[in-house]
Amino acid sequence: MTAEERTIALFSTRVRQLMLQYKHVVEENEQLREKLQEAEEERRNLSEQLQARQEDYNSLMTAKMLQVSEGDMEAAKARLAKLVRSVNKCITLLSEK
Repeated sequence: MTAEERTIALFSTRVRQLMLQYKHVVEENEQLREKLQEAEEERRNLSEQLQARQEDYNSLMTAKMLQVSEGDMEAAKARLAKLVRSVNKCITLLSEK
């Protein structure tokens, strides 16, 4: 085998190796793209779940504030009724004298 034939054979071998590496890189790239797409879809799902949980939390906080307000209303009504009774007692005592 002459030097030129060896060079051509070596060149052919290197080209085949590069083609195999290229195919491997293309396959790996495709797998990585699929993983990226799956990760993006999972991120979207988690983002939607987070948004739903935040809306639920906001609704619960609003309900809790209303519940506290209703409790405060009951307490305020009770205090007002007590004050009215106290004023009525005072009026009754003053009118007896």
